[in-house]
Amino acid sequence: MATDRARYTVSVDEDLFRQIEDFRFEHRYQTRSEATVELIRRGLEQLKREESASQGREQ
Repeated sequence: MATDRARYTVSVDEDLFRQIEDFRFEHRYQTRSEATVELIRRGLEQLKREESASQGREQ
């Protein structure tokens, strides 16, 4: 299956792996990749919100 998406490998410890798997099953993602991408997306969105809030306080 060809894709235009960039790919890379990430190694995680057993605890983080279990947390990703738990998230995957709780939210019914079909693949570990889909769940991991969603977690990354949510983390990046949260960082942006925190940065925006921080900049708002500095002004």
